[in-house]
Formats: sequence, C-alpha cells, structure tokens
Amino acid sequence: MTPPVGVVGFVGLGNMGRVLCENLVATGYRVVGFDIAGPQCVPDGASAAGSVGDLAQRADVVVCSLPDGSASLSVAHAIVAVPQRRVTHFVDTSTTGVPAAMALAALLRDAGIGFVDAAVSGGVAGARARTLAVIYAGEDEVVARVEPLLAGLSDTVRRVGDRPGLAQAVKLANNFLSATALVATSEAVAFGEALGVDTATMIAALDASSGRNTATSDKFPNHVLTGRYASGFSNSLMHKDLELYLRAVEEQGTPGTLAAVTAAVWSEFATAEPGVDFTRIYPFVQGAGGDPGD
Repeated sequence: MTPPVGVVGFVGLGNMGRVLCENLVATGYRVVGFDIAGPQCVPDGASAAGSVGDLAQRADVVVCSLPDGSASLSVAHAIVAVPQRRVTHFVDTSTTGVPAAMALAALLRDAGIGFVDAAVSGGVAGARARTLAVIYAGEDEVVARVEPLLAGLSDTVRRVGDRPGLAQAVKLANNFLSATALVATSEAVAFGEALGVDTATMIAALDASSGRNTATSDKFPNHVLTGRYASGFSNSLMHKDLELYLRAVEEQGTPGTLAAVTAAVWSEFATAEPGVDFTRIYPFVQGAGGDPGD
C-alpha cells in the first residue's frame, strides 16, 4: 500500500536525520534526500536531490532535521523561492526555539505551505528503535495531512497543541530537564566515587531509588560506564538548546533560577570541549576541581 502523503523530501541527513530518513524508507515512503555534505549522506532506498530547489520540485512534503532555526529558515526560504515547487507541507523535526518556529509558520503560510512543528526527543538510539518521541503541533487540517508521515518516523507520537511553537516549548523544557538530570547525576556520582563507592554499584542503587532518571537508566549505564560516549548528540547542541530555553524563560517571565545554573555548566563544558558527545559531561564535572580533561 502506498503511503498517503506522496513523495517525501528529507533535508538534513546527519546523525538523527539519516535514521529518520531510513525509517521513512522502511515504512514504504518514496524519499528524496538532500544534505549539504553531499549525496553520500542519502541512505539506501532514497534518491538524492542536487539541491533544496531540486528537492522542492520533486517532493510533496518536506521534512527537515537541521542544527538550528536559522538553518530551517534558510531551507524554507529556498523552497518558497522555487516557482514551480511541488511542496505543499513542511515538517520540521529540528530544535529551533519558539520564535523561529513561529517565523517558519508565517513564511510558509504566506506561500501556501502547511507547517508542522515536530520536535523529536530520544536520541539516535531511540530513532533506530522507533521509540523516539515525536512531539508535534500545528493546525488541524495541516496535521491531519502529515500524521501518517509522523507515524513513519517513530511509533511514539504526541500532539501538544494546535499552533507551531508549542512543540518547541515542550522540547526545550524536556532538554532542560534532561541536561539538569545528567549534570546532577554526574555531581552525585563524583561525590560517591570520592568516598570510595564503586561507580557501577552507585548507579545501580540510584536507578532503583527515588533519584532514578534518564542519566541513571540510560546515559551512565550505556555511555559513561562503558566509555562509549556515543549517544549521537553533542554538548554544543545541548548548550544551544539550553540557551534557547533560558531565553524563552526570560521572555515569558517564568522561574529560571535552576535553568541559569544548568545553562552555565553546559556553556563551560561546550567551550572547553566543543562538539563532543554530551554524555562526556561526567568526566568534565568529575575533573572540575582540577583539569577537566583528566
């Protein structure tokens, strides 16, 4: 059975985007992909576009997985500029922040293109396992058109509102909680280690206790204790997301005391070791009293 949204164009085939694109191909969608790094990024089963403009003439729905809001807006402008574009709907899985999502919605609405803000959470491993959370928001008619496609990205989808920007709000709040849990767990484990508690033993005890969180259940067992540090999400991106969250909190006038502290720690980490996997926050925190690179 042919999926109901026609040809899907996928822009941004990095760690996350490539897996999401593969999920669409595996679900049965016809996909044409584009990444600025070149056609070698396009996964098997998808065809390669020569440019965003080329993709806009070949795809009915465009999905983006990009580093930030400026990149998403750049792609949207390029699509709008194509006079004979085929695109009718645009789905952005990037973490752009609320203002960028609203700007995207306005730009695309003026061009007659429906927009769905569809932030994702759960990492590359979650995307592969199809447990990734797709958190989306948009107008009823637009959402109804692309919901089958969202189900192609993951088995876990949740609508959080009827206008773009609301999914970004939930995603930024989620990343603030995730980042805070990882830093707090790192400090707690460093404390236990200093007193002679075995790290694996401490993580197992915490994960069975009231302090359980995604760091004790996933990040430490799968990345820190194994030394893999390969979650597929960089500290620089986490720092970016926290800055977006902190800015949004300030604009809304909501409490942000802990957000400021958490963002400051990640800023220091991203400045000291830019681009490394975000689970490396533990050795950074552990070495805070000396050389963070130890």
